[in-house]
Amino acid sequence: MIKIVLFGPESTGKTTLARQLAEYYDTLWVPEYMRKYLEDKWAKEEELIAQEDLVPIAKGQLESEIQAIQKVEKLLICDTDLLQLKVYSEYYYNGFCPVEIKEGIAKQNNRFYLLTYIDIPWEEDFLRDRPNEREEMFHIFEAELKRQKLPYKILKGTKDERMEIAMETIDALLKN
Repeated sequence: MIKIVLFGPESTGKTTLARQLAEYYDTLWVPEYMRKYLEDKWAKEEELIAQEDLVPIAKGQLESEIQAIQKVEKLLICDTDLLQLKVYSEYYYNGFCPVEIKEGIAKQNNRFYLLTYIDIPWEEDFLRDRPNEREEMFHIFEAELKRQKLPYKILKGTKDERMEIAMETIDALLKN
């Protein structure tokens, strides 16, 4: 089983590409649980993310992935994973990341990361808050992949160009 993880700063086309790849490869994709969690929290409490939300978000992401893994044979597309949550946690909370997230990351395997670059237009929504820090965030995401020694490919260009690079990458992985 190969897991492809879309990874990178906010508003860089991860969800769109995850959907497209899942459709192209006729497989499932795991949406970003944090978005659903925070939309529900906003609807109930009109509050955004807090540090105590990190572990429930991680658990929800893992559970969504586990459910999807049981339904696919060779390829799963993930809109995000725990490593993305770790990067954001450390960025927003001065280096803090719950141990549960770090332990969960240590158990992840068979992942290949598609790191999305910031060369597509910013799309605003109430959960996105750092349009001027996307380049800095891109470098933080890439540094994390390097620090963890994880395989990745940078996706740049138009949505079609990104899709083409992603398909070439996935096709090569599926052949091995």
